[in-house]
Amino acid sequence: MKILITGAAGRLGSQLVAQLEDRHDIAEADIVGAVSHNLDISDYDACRRLVAEIQPDFLLHPAAWTDVDGCALDPTKALKINGLGTGNLAAATAKSGIPMLYVSTNEVFDGAHDRAYTEHDAPNPINAYGYSKWYGERALAQVNPRHYIVRAAWLFAHGGRNFIQAILGAARAGKPLRVVTNEVTNPTYTNDLAAAIAQLIETERFGIYHLVNEGAVSRWQFARFALDEAGFADMPIQRISRHEWNRPSLPPEYTALANLAGASIGIRLRPWREALRAFFEAEARI
Repeated sequence: MKILITGAAGRLGSQLVAQLEDRHDIAEADIVGAVSHNLDISDYDACRRLVAEIQPDFLLHPAAWTDVDGCALDPTKALKINGLGTGNLAAATAKSGIPMLYVSTNEVFDGAHDRAYTEHDAPNPINAYGYSKWYGERALAQVNPRHYIVRAAWLFAHGGRNFIQAILGAARAGKPLRVVTNEVTNPTYTNDLAAAIAQLIETERFGIYHLVNEGAVSRWQFARFALDEAGFADMPIQRISRHEWNRPSLPPEYTALANLAGASIGIRLRPWREALRAFFEAEARI
């Protein structure tokens, strides 16, 4: 199968390439990085031309602007990339009946529930990032019926700078740590998500999926476990409310995701603690 992957230079995109390149013909597209095709997804003509040139059998779309605070400061840009950009790819693929998978987020939900959100719960985003990703979901669903929407949460990956790297970096530098206790969802290892997506695209069971490592925790609990595993068990972490962490975007409070659809067809991700231990083992080898 010939697969076009957007955001191929990113953490999830590059892991999807690594997971799939042995079994499929992969075309890599991104607006940055050393990839075979430069693509600005906010340019519809560019999307249409690239899809026509490559003629893929499948399009994987993890590309996004994931700077949540940046999206809050520039919601128009967020909508242009995450929402309209996804719509551009949806239209380009729909013309030729090409299936498309879009990676969305737990932040399409408002966080007002006290239970895990299922794939059938109605989104109600409360910040610009969540709204832009929800817009992308709707743009894809309305234009291309052969679609998968995969919602993930709190991705941690090798390289770059995400929550785990920030916490460990602060601990190594001896900086005081303040971490939120009332933001809760599922920490998810990028490698595990990529493997689950690779399995999902073989099924042709189109629809919405929540693919996250099992188990939901607070930011504080996630940080505490990570520090303990990394040898910083004596490092204290001050507990704070999300309202005490001054930032442009206010994330939803409780957005644990329940994997019902994926589990029903045999796609499950291991518990997040096991995934984080595997991450640390891989980091040691790197």
